[in-house]
Amino acid sequence: MKTTGYFTHTDCWKHEMGPGHPECPERLDAIQAQLQASGLADALQHREAPQAAIGDIELAHDRMLVAGLRGLSEQLADDALAGGPSHVQIDPDTSMNVHTFNAALRAAGAAVAATDAVMAGEMENAFCAVRPPGHHAERSKAMGFCFFNNMAIAAKYALERHGLKRVAIVDFDVHHGNGTEDIVRGDNRILMVSFFQHPLFPFSGADTHESNMVNLPVPAHTKGMDVRELIDMMWIPKLEAFKPEMIFISAGFDAHRDDELGQMNLNEQDYAWITERIKNVAKRHSKGRIVSALEGGYSHGALGRSVEAHIRVLADL
Repeated sequence: MKTTGYFTHTDCWKHEMGPGHPECPERLDAIQAQLQASGLADALQHREAPQAAIGDIELAHDRMLVAGLRGLSEQLADDALAGGPSHVQIDPDTSMNVHTFNAALRAAGAAVAATDAVMAGEMENAFCAVRPPGHHAERSKAMGFCFFNNMAIAAKYALERHGLKRVAIVDFDVHHGNGTEDIVRGDNRILMVSFFQHPLFPFSGADTHESNMVNLPVPAHTKGMDVRELIDMMWIPKLEAFKPEMIFISAGFDAHRDDELGQMNLNEQDYAWITERIKNVAKRHSKGRIVSALEGGYSHGALGRSVEAHIRVLADL
């Protein structure tokens, strides 16, 4: 059996936020091309992402946020018939087109379906090549390129629908996962561990004192070996003590040295090492169960290579 699942959907290409925006459909093209060229694509279980049920999204989000985004999507569809605007602005960096709501449902749906498949033993772990990303989406607010928080939804889903007692969220994006923290802060069934460049958008996370959060703010130009040392010192002991029954990864690859949205100095080998460390914890405590989903990563070559490195470790290849 192919042990690693790969979830995506063509709807995730249809969401776009205008010419020149870094969070663009070509990010998924870069990942697909790298996996094809490397031969890794053939080693994965490919699954089409379903749309998430609204009830599952509301495990992590306020009903008003979901209804508001749906309403904006319907308004865009009506406006399109009348020759109106093609986008509606959510914040200075984030906008919706007529396809965004469906893409966001698919991105969350991939995370939920991957959770079901891993829990059922159909695969040991899974990667969701989806967009829009999720970790800046707060309980009641879309922001920072994000609409629904895919990994927070999946973590809550594993607890509420599959009856797990403890799950972990690992976030290695260059930006602090403020949305995930907003949703899971104080929920002691969920341990969240992260590192992120600080100060950098969204300028949060450095002063968190919640017992279920391990935030590691690091300065610009931090190298991979320094991050590795912090992970061994700060993440791993907490994860080992917590004994998560499943691990969710907010897999942002924008801490790569080639990525211009951050100023950190990680490379593909660092992402492979981090993934190996997480996988070792999952083997000991989680029956190997991991669901990972794409967050940031905007230098297309570096993104493709980093995702390949990440999936190679997940798939033992």
